[in-house]
Amino acid sequence: MKVRDEGDRVGAICQALRRAIVERALAPADRLPEDALGERFGVSRTIARQALLRLAGEGLVDLRRNRIAVVATPSWEEARDTFDVRLGLERLVVRRLAGRLSAEQHATLLDQIAREEAARSGPEAVSIRLATEFHLMLAEMTGSTVLNRYVAEIAYRCALILSLYARPHSSDCAVNEHSEIVAALVSGDADRACSLMDHHLDAVAERARIIQQVPRERDLVRLLAPYVEDVGAG
Repeated sequence: MKVRDEGDRVGAICQALRRAIVERALAPADRLPEDALGERFGVSRTIARQALLRLAGEGLVDLRRNRIAVVATPSWEEARDTFDVRLGLERLVVRRLAGRLSAEQHATLLDQIAREEAARSGPEAVSIRLATEFHLMLAEMTGSTVLNRYVAEIAYRCALILSLYARPHSSDCAVNEHSEIVAALVSGDADRACSLMDHHLDAVAERARIIQQVPRERDLVRLLAPYVEDVGAG
């Protein structure tokens, strides 16, 4: 039971940190000390270290000497390659789903798009998170463990890249494009769904530009306060 509980806590911490990256509470090069993470999430340093190791395997964290962990800082070349890989994966996703969405899946996607629509006038971070969740939902709906895993990893990696290089996010474009993709999937037009996904992800990638963020003072314990839910005590 203890092993399973620890695994659950590691997974919960990873999910919280991924969300913090998507919402840009954590920025590239931010330090992630094991003791601060353990304090913030109420777990041991060992569990915090396991979470960092998992995120390092996903390319979201860089592990340096003396057990120093930081949020990864992808190079421009890595950024372009990452978006190219994502495009290939999401083409597979929409081809799998075209003409095969159940009524329940269709309703779930429409509900998600409605949430995106409602968030248009709110904080940009919420719109970015909801847009990312839309793509994760599509991958999960394929029923493929492999696609689900790799789309999730690459989507979070792209969110990290956009936090480093991107111009301001346009939620209007994302909502409209998501609606068009779903309509193509429902109609069974795989070629149109692929074309729309290509255009959508190319537009996201084009918002990226090489601008280094101005260094800022970071209080990890304070920044992670909204992401502590469901981790549990260590």
